[in-house]
Amino acid sequence: MRKSLILILSTPFITFSQSTTNTMSDQPVATKTPKTLELHNHVRIDDYFWMNERDSKPVLDHLALENQYAKNYFNSLQVLQQNLLNEFNKRIDPNESTSPFKMNNKTYQIRNEEGKDYELIYQLSADKNKLFLDENSRAKGKSFYELASWAPSPNNELLAISEDFIGRRKYTITIRQNANNKFLKNQIKDTDGSIVWANDNKTIFYVKKDAQTLREFQVFRHVLGTDSKNDELVYQENDEKFGVSIAKSITDKFIFIYCHSSTTSEMRLINADKPASEAIVFLTREKGHIYEVSDHINGFYVLSNKNAVNNQLLFCESIPKSTEECKVIIAHSDDVLIESFLGLKDYIISEIRVNGLRKINILNLKSNTSKDISFREETYYTGLSFNDDFEATKLLYTYNSMTTPSTIYNYDLSNNSQEIWFRKELLDKTFTPDNYESQRIWATANDGSKIPVSLVYKKGTDLSKAPCLLYGYGSYGYTLPDVFNATRLSLLDRGFVYAVAHIRGGKYMGEDWYTNGKFLKKKNTFTDFINAAEYLGMKGYCDQNKIYAQGGSAGGLLMGAVVNMAPYLWKGVIAQVPFVDVVTTMLDETIPLTVGEYEEWGNPNEEEYYYYMLNYSPYDNVKSMDYPSMLVTTGYHDSQVQYWEPMKWVAKMRELKTNANPLIFDCNMDAGHGGGSGRTQERLETAKEYSFILHLEGIEK
Repeated sequence: MRKSLILILSTPFITFSQSTTNTMSDQPVATKTPKTLELHNHVRIDDYFWMNERDSKPVLDHLALENQYAKNYFNSLQVLQQNLLNEFNKRIDPNESTSPFKMNNKTYQIRNEEGKDYELIYQLSADKNKLFLDENSRAKGKSFYELASWAPSPNNELLAISEDFIGRRKYTITIRQNANNKFLKNQIKDTDGSIVWANDNKTIFYVKKDAQTLREFQVFRHVLGTDSKNDELVYQENDEKFGVSIAKSITDKFIFIYCHSSTTSEMRLINADKPASEAIVFLTREKGHIYEVSDHINGFYVLSNKNAVNNQLLFCESIPKSTEECKVIIAHSDDVLIESFLGLKDYIISEIRVNGLRKINILNLKSNTSKDISFREETYYTGLSFNDDFEATKLLYTYNSMTTPSTIYNYDLSNNSQEIWFRKELLDKTFTPDNYESQRIWATANDGSKIPVSLVYKKGTDLSKAPCLLYGYGSYGYTLPDVFNATRLSLLDRGFVYAVAHIRGGKYMGEDWYTNGKFLKKKNTFTDFINAAEYLGMKGYCDQNKIYAQGGSAGGLLMGAVVNMAPYLWKGVIAQVPFVDVVTTMLDETIPLTVGEYEEWGNPNEEEYYYYMLNYSPYDNVKSMDYPSMLVTTGYHDSQVQYWEPMKWVAKMRELKTNANPLIFDCNMDAGHGGGSGRTQERLETAKEYSFILHLEGIEK
């Protein structure tokens, strides 16, 4: 939902340059209509509560003023934006593709083609590569398009796809006959995008969302040739803290229904050969117990956190009544987080995290021996690629770092040898990773904890004089990967340091790193980010007066919190789809996804959580003071962070801020939580963000 630099000194702030047409006098001024909000004997006055009246004339009129104001500001940066876009286009192959991968014994590859905004899916064979699905034809005439999922039937005669044409993440499923490429008339609307086929090639399972809250709560079964209005409800999750998702086991024996909140899970199994059969509970939900299951030849493997905060891997021959009936295969370790696993016929492949770094562990089930795939770089990302064959003796995994583009390796599990399967190359042949440097440093938090921070910069950069863009998230246990980004080179080549702060609220340092950054410890997330920035400037990894911050969604909450807590530290801030009106949103159960968020943030209907949230909620803590230069973005159709949160936040900052630093609010009227669709729009948004901070640095080319 909201599911991705500090040294205490006097910091000069940038004001509007002479080339920028916007002035303080022409910035939008929002109408104030006081709304009294009272709870726990505490009264709040919200002058901009009216902004949640979606599609009303006052809302649309004010958004139009804000967008015109933003357009005027960025008009003066057109040359810089175009230079950036030219660099992106010269660097990134317009015909780039993904690694080939297998599904249902067919080989596919996703490709881009020059002049086309959306991807094309090809089916590869020894004698002919044929276009299997063209997203561009599906997106034709639409201002927004997203292909959420596509799934061939087990016999490969049919294709099910789920698509969004608005940006609200409400997906429509349609079925195509592959022989003639004709789509069946019947459609299944308002789904979460998931598609799972039963083995009979005519039954599909999908998930419906609640019309108001958008919570995924119902699993339906659809049989081809029948009206979707008559689809049978297989399972309904009535606890509003839980959502549901579906998947098919790698053995193709079972369809899994996964019920999950932030702290508890439960799985149900349906025999994929008998899709009309009952869904059987695997382990009954128990508060605080999170588990996942993979079926095997002679039983089930279970990844469980029961009495194992960093997870342990268990095995049972049949569906157990409790984890006590299971055998421990990989024991819990205080130092190793088992993030996920893949169960193959002869091997268990685990993605683990040790001292913050991802590794791949291979357990040979025949010999009961294990081995880690290890890497030499100081910081990097690795993870499993698409592996669809239960009996495979080879494994595809990906590796890249902040200096190195992605490479897919084909690893031979029988002899531990490997070869390059696919390597992503830049169009710019002058690029070499040797021109860039990445490292990991450890900042000190207020309580003495060590905060990992990953850096990348161009070799030869005078770090003590370099501006720095520090990125953060820190929620939902999500760990930001240290990956390569081709567009980011445009910052590095202009002398920037790019840094990622692995703050509490994620799981970079294990499960405890997450629990110490949520609920009544959420402020650790914000102070960790501030402390990371402090350290970067104090230790000379950048110029302490030229630190920029960026984050989106829950990372946008992070941005809102740190500008209130330490506004003098940031020369500029980019807050994307920011979750900033925390208290009001978490008290409104009609807003999509709110109730399920109680297990991440707490329930403000309880007094302790109310006052704790109130103390850090960015909107509630806007003050009359100097704010850094800020770019705030959102999408009007965002279903995860509603447009009015950043809209209200900006209006309140405009009212109270005491300096002339630019405050730009850009609302994409055709987008949702992920921004605009298509690679042209995606690159344009990146160019605008980069131009914003480069302009503040006085870099105009």
